[in-house]
Amino acid sequence: MQILGIDIGGSGIKGAPVDVTSGELLARRYRLATPEPARPKAVANVVAEIARHFDWHGPIGCTVPAVVKQGVVHTAANIHKDWIGLDGAAFLRDKTHCPVKLINDADAAGLAEMAFGAGKGRDGTVIMITLGTGIGVALFTHGVLLPNCEMGHIELRGQDAEMFATDRARRERKWSWKKWGRWVNRYLCRLEALLNPDLIIIGGGVSARHDKFFPELHTQAELLPAKLLNQAGIVGAALAAQDLA
Repeated sequence: MQILGIDIGGSGIKGAPVDVTSGELLARRYRLATPEPARPKAVANVVAEIARHFDWHGPIGCTVPAVVKQGVVHTAANIHKDWIGLDGAAFLRDKTHCPVKLINDADAAGLAEMAFGAGKGRDGTVIMITLGTGIGVALFTHGVLLPNCEMGHIELRGQDAEMFATDRARRERKWSWKKWGRWVNRYLCRLEALLNPDLIIIGGGVSARHDKFFPELHTQAELLPAKLLNQAGIVGAALAAQDLA
């Protein structure tokens, strides 16, 4: 079964057709910059352009950095506030002329890692964390997803954790990997105190360079880098849309 997966991020929107039985991308991923500001119409136009690039006419799974319930967007941490209250799935369906399943971006990445990556076959409580423009968290218990877990916004030193533990914070503050890793460790310790996971998976683009900051991370839970790297959102979006096929 083939489904087009599209991952809407804070800086880029990327997609590719996915074989949902193997998790493999069936074509080279296509990436375009996220519009600024990331209003619904502008983002939807990019999503439609990606669909046209692949001459796609079937189901589309699409992520968004927000809480999503039955296709409706309820928050907007790293996209424009105009998304709040919008039936994003229907809006994107009208733009692409394809059935669309909308899912939280961290939840999608978690689904992919649990199916094909570092979380495959793992029981207990697993947390998938994506560190990019923001912090995304997907929480699984015995393989079952608790959707829309917004634990990326917990308080850290009196501020939103995204102020310190994102890859964006590392780049903007020009922190070394070592110094940034210490902030990520503070965040993980806070998260552990709340959820007591058995496994923590670190994803996002920085997972490809985990050797640079993992030495600064000291968790009680087992800690692993994501295996699907930046493809996790695309693959997970496609997995989430299987019911549309």
